[in-house]
Amino acid sequence: MSLRLGDIAPDFTAETTEGIVHFHQWIEGRWAVLFSHPKDFTPVCTTELGKVAKIKSEFDKRGVKIIGISVDSLQSHKEWIKDINETQHATMNYPLIADPQRIVAMKYDMLDVYSPDNLTARSVFVIGPDKKIKLMITYPASTGRNFEEILRAIDSVQLTANYSVATPADWKNGEDCIIVPSVKDEEIKAKFPKGHNRLKPYLRTTPQPNI
Repeated sequence: MSLRLGDIAPDFTAETTEGIVHFHQWIEGRWAVLFSHPKDFTPVCTTELGKVAKIKSEFDKRGVKIIGISVDSLQSHKEWIKDINETQHATMNYPLIADPQRIVAMKYDMLDVYSPDNLTARSVFVIGPDKKIKLMITYPASTGRNFEEILRAIDSVQLTANYSVATPADWKNGEDCIIVPSVKDEEIKAKFPKGHNRLKPYLRTTPQPNI
């Protein structure tokens, strides 16, 4: 059965480049990003893993732990990391799960049914401190992930988890938000003391409440 937003992220125990990880225990009440790669020594994924290593401080700033996964062995991962560090001018600083038996891939419905080698699709899962899936994105093998967009989406889901707001198209951290329809007009003043703008009865905006 496919995973859906709001589902509890499946737990697992797996070997990684930083030791054994018990996933739910590893989350430890924090946000987490799990992102998958079809196999080691693939060109697009090499650039992605290096990029994440270079911007890990941005995830740290948001209280987000990062973990990658590929279906190859731990020894293969260690050899691949040498290439990642060399070609991307980076230093890997987060764990990469070894999943040669596709155990984690199957739990997360990541297997690409069209792949002749039963490889994993290139998926991203943003998981909340409650261990529920807050966001899922799947990319084709030929399109490198935009991690600035993933960070932007994390800013949004973290904000909307704590306040009665949504974020509009192309929203960036610091910009006005939308008051969710479930908030009645008479509740707005107490909930949003910075004020609001009523464009339509269903479209009301307010300054970002957590800054």
